[in-house]
Order: sequence, then structure tokens, then C-alpha cells
Amino acid sequence: MLFNSFSFLIFFPTVAFLYFLIPHPYRWFLLLAASCFFYMAFIPVYILVLALTIVIDYTAALFIEKAEGKKRKWFLIVSIVSTCSVLFVFKYFNFFNANLSQVAQFLHWNYSIDSLSLVLPIGLSFHTFQSLSYVIEVYRKNFKAEHHFGIYALYVMFYPQLVAGPIERPGNLIHQFYEEHSFDNQRVIDGLKLMVWGFFKKIVIADKLAILVDQVYQDPTQHTGVPLMAAVLFFTFQAYCDFSGYSDIAIGAAQVMGFRLVNNFNRPYFYSTSTADLWRRWHMSLMSWFRDYVYIPLGGSRVGKWRGYFNIFITFTLSGLWHGSKWGLVLWGSINGFYIIFSIWTEDLRKKCIQWIGLDRSPTFHRGIQSGFTFLLFCLGATLFRAKDLSDVFYILTHLGTGLWTSEGMKASFKDLFNLGLGRYDFVVVLISVGLMEWVQWIEKPKNMRRMFSERPVWFRRMIYYILLLFIILFGEYSDYAFIYFQF
Repeated sequence: MLFNSFSFLIFFPTVAFLYFLIPHPYRWFLLLAASCFFYMAFIPVYILVLALTIVIDYTAALFIEKAEGKKRKWFLIVSIVSTCSVLFVFKYFNFFNANLSQVAQFLHWNYSIDSLSLVLPIGLSFHTFQSLSYVIEVYRKNFKAEHHFGIYALYVMFYPQLVAGPIERPGNLIHQFYEEHSFDNQRVIDGLKLMVWGFFKKIVIADKLAILVDQVYQDPTQHTGVPLMAAVLFFTFQAYCDFSGYSDIAIGAAQVMGFRLVNNFNRPYFYSTSTADLWRRWHMSLMSWFRDYVYIPLGGSRVGKWRGYFNIFITFTLSGLWHGSKWGLVLWGSINGFYIIFSIWTEDLRKKCIQWIGLDRSPTFHRGIQSGFTFLLFCLGATLFRAKDLSDVFYILTHLGTGLWTSEGMKASFKDLFNLGLGRYDFVVVLISVGLMEWVQWIEKPKNMRRMFSERPVWFRRMIYYILLLFIILFGEYSDYAFIYFQF
């Protein structure tokens, strides 16, 4: 079920109403049933895949808790291998199989394993990582195994964040299912406002930008210059508004019922002064997962210099692979890791250059340059994320400036731009909407959106709320665009 669908418009208030209507001891069952219904609205039979991973990790955690010595590690390994095997079959088997087939063909070997005709279950990577974090935390003795099967299943399946996060840890979420949440008018209103903020980012900005972005990336070789530049820039905002919009809706929906999910974004674009800083602000629940369960176990920064670089590189490469089974995404993750390594290599040199130029005497201007350059690197890297293959990436990056050096070329580029489904009126709406979003995020400053909505004066909150509603009603794109991260 899509958040931006008529079905969810009926589903959400119905579940919230019933949640506060029925006695607390039965609420977990209502939420679990609602989550199953929510998930089965996509491909019903895939609820069995989710049930399999739930049973595997629930059982493994109980055995880990009771076991001693090396047995605990063996149960952990069995759990990780079993859960990841499900992910591998559905998400990565065809990718590795196709590459092995090409290698075998190159070496003139006989290789006849066919690809599998499987549709990737919605959000498989998200709830796989959430399950793994539970088992690992039980193994580390940071969390006791949950003996109530229904509560554990709800932890994995909680519908607001089931298919696209945030990726929750057991220590933050499971205990909340045991707590009784009474109806709180202010909390409900704040949660609804956060949902409206998410819908604004998704329906007004992301889905409008998707019209042009999809047109260009469908066949980039038909375009040069301005349309390519617009597609690269617009996809960067589309991806942010789409995914952070989902997170806001999920967090707000949970807040209405009294649950607090972790924040997933913290103004990553114009407020990040380096790639490392950007990734501390983007998809924070995923990056903290890789930090705690990959980077730190590899040794983190506590090892030698070159081993530390390797740890950064492999962590980001794996994060790219997590996003999807194609070389463009793997390379995208690797390049982001290389950006961070390169910034560490050149740190002393850059400090000297900054002092020599005098930028250290203008910290605001210096920060602006850092943020702009970081954003530019992210935009260029995002072509690997969005393009169908590496040949499209190469074409886009080598034709961004084509036709921009003559008046005729500029006219042709802009004519092409306005023939891509997003008219001049829509451009104005999108630019105003992005400007409004950035202004709200600027006044938000170090606080998260939940605190901003609750702590600002009533007149200010109402003004923002009514403006967002007006934009959603008048300028929203109601085409049921699926969220980008549903494919992960």
C-alpha cells in the first residue's frame, strides 16, 4: 500500500481510531494484523517470505540467549546466513549469476544456470537489516531475546516503517509495544503535521520532478546540455524529497499512535560541509547500521591508516550494494567512500590553502563553498544511482555542457527542457516549493521537524501547516508514483 494512495487515506485513520478504541492488551494484535494487510496490498504471497525471516531470527535469538561459549556464535552465524540467503536469492542471485555467466563466456567455460523469474519483495533489505540488528544485539547481550512471538513479529512488520525505514533497533522500538499510549491531542496534531510535511515533499516536489527526470533518464542520448543538467539536479532533490518524505510520513503516523521512531534525515544538502558530514545526515538509520555492524567490527579507525581507509571503502561499497544489484550502485557507494578517503588525504593541504587564500577569515563564505562543492559531488555521483547503466552515466557526464556556448545551442536546450512534461508553470511551482522547504529547514536549524512543529508559536505553526496543505491540494501530483526506496 502506498502512503500517497486513496487506500492509505482510509487505512491510516481506521487503524489509528481502532488503536485507541480497543484495550491496550489487544493493541499489538491490531497493529500486527494491520501491518500484514498493509504489506499484502503489494504482493500477498510475499508475506510468507517475511514470515520465514521472522521465524528464523526469532528462534535464533532464543537459542543464542540460552547458549554458552562457541554455540552462541554458531547460532548467530546460522541466523545471519539464513536471513541473508533469503535476501540473496530475491535480490542478488540474478546479478551474480549474470556476471558469472559473462566470466564463463569470456573463459569459454560451460555455464548453464538460468536466472530466476522472481519479483523483489517490497522493502526486503529494510526488514532484513532490522531483523539482523535484533539478533546481533541479543548476541552482544545488549538486548534480551523477545519471547513474545507476536511482539517480535510486530517489531519487524510495524507498518509505518516496514517497507522503507527508518531501520529501527530493538532497544528503541520493542519496549514501546508494551507501553500503553493514551490519546494525546497535541501529539496527534504534531504527528499529522509531520505527515503533511512528508506528503508535501513527496507529492508536490518529488513526484513533479519525477516527470522530467524519468523522461531524460529513459533515454539520455536524446538530450544534451540544459535538460541533462536539470535531470541531474532535479533527481538529487527528487531522491531526497521522496525518501525523507516517506520517513516523515512514517514517523508522523507512528507518533499519532504514541510511538517514536528514529529520525532519518537531518538537512543533508546545503548544511553538509563534506561528504562524510552529508552521510551523517542522510539515511541516518542505515548509515548507523553500517557503522555499528560493519565499520566498527572491521576495526573502524582504531587500526592502521591504510586499514582504516579500507574499512571506509568497503563499508560504503557494501552500502552501495545494499541499495541494489547493479554495478552503477556498487560504484556509487565506492565513489562516496573514495570522496571521504580523499578528503582525509588532503586535509592538511586544504587547511594550508585555506589559510593562504584567507578563507579562514570568512568562515560563513568558506562554509558556503564547502557545502556547494559537497552538493555538486553528490549530484554527479547520483547519476550512477539513477542511470540504467554505466554507458548512460558516461554520456550524461560528458554532455552536460554541450550546446551551452552559443545562443542557438542555449535556445535549443531550453526548448527541449520545456518539452519534457514539466511546463513553465510547473517549474515555478517546483522552485517555490523547494525554496519553501529549504526555508523551513533553515529555521529548523539544529532541531528536528517534530520539535520545530511543537515549539514554534501557534500562529507560525498554523501558517506553515496551511501553506503546505494549500500546495498539496492545488499543486500536488496525484499519479501514485511509488517511493524510490520501495525497490530496496
